Amino acid sequence: MNVHAPALADAHLPDEQTSAFARDAVGDLSQHQKRLSPKYFYDAAGSELFEAITKLPEYYPTRTELGILRDRGAEIASIIPTRAALVEFGAGATTKVRLLLEKSAFAAYVPVDISGEFLNAQANGLRRDFPDLAVYPVAADFTTPFALPAPVARMPKVGFFPGSTIGNFEPHEAHAFLRHAAALLGRGAVLIIGVDLAKDPAILNAAYNDAAGVMAAFNLNLLERINRELDGAFKLEKFCHRAFYNREKQRVEMHLVSLARQKVRVMGKLIEFRRGETIHTENSYKYTVELFRSQARSAGWTPAAFWLDEQNYFSVHALVASAPVKAVRSGAGV
Repeated sequence: MNVHAPALADAHLPDEQTSAFARDAVGDLSQHQKRLSPKYFYDAAGSELFEAITKLPEYYPTRTELGILRDRGAEIASIIPTRAALVEFGAGATTKVRLLLEKSAFAAYVPVDISGEFLNAQANGLRRDFPDLAVYPVAADFTTPFALPAPVARMPKVGFFPGSTIGNFEPHEAHAFLRHAAALLGRGAVLIIGVDLAKDPAILNAAYNDAAGVMAAFNLNLLERINRELDGAFKLEKFCHRAFYNREKQRVEMHLVSLARQKVRVMGKLIEFRRGETIHTENSYKYTVELFRSQARSAGWTPAAFWLDEQNYFSVHALVASAPVKAVRSGAGV
């Protein structure tokens, strides 16, 4: 689950982003396997629902990662160079990054996300609470090449990518992102990254099918957003949420299932659904520690350390960029 994405909660989509949403939605709903990108989950309503998800008893990722960052913060800080620039990919709510800032002597913080309005608001809050910290927000899609601010050019670099957002990428996209991050941060840089782990499918299925139905509302809100912003005509009562662990592909899949044969217009285009046909809205890949460390090595990183919660549900890894690599455009949705 993409936990940085509440960054879009209060942002107004400019025309070019609305056009991209329309183009992606119509194009993806016209495919044989209909799909919608999970990056469009996070309008204001979706972001509020996601915040509620993070507090659900069944949804373990947020609290377990926070626990690792809080309990092992001193060990993580020991790997981080002093007076470094902390670059957060997909910066959202500052709860997690504050744990790093409190334990380490960073000179600068560079939050990177597509929502400039949200970034500026978060930056102002951090400037108040960390007056000695230089904060340089960058409004950019972090999965594509972008430039770091000039003032941090000569500082050591530390990347931060929490929330197991890496699991929302297809494997080749995850590899491309890691290569891109290594190229951006430079040789010797450190990357602190959260990775959800493979576990009992019953635990995974419960996390994505909570008893209160909040995850279902979150998934269905994607159709409501299309209705609001793209002149859609989805009847939400004719769709239901389905999430399950795909053991063969080692991922949780989220779908919206059509409960009837129906036709829906989006931006004037007629989309036909068979009864039982699905819209694939998200994947969340689950790793083993060694599988992720192997993937990191292949993308130009040397694993330095990792930390687990007591139940081995979640992992936080420290990687060191071992060699300069050519930047690769990931093309991944976030």
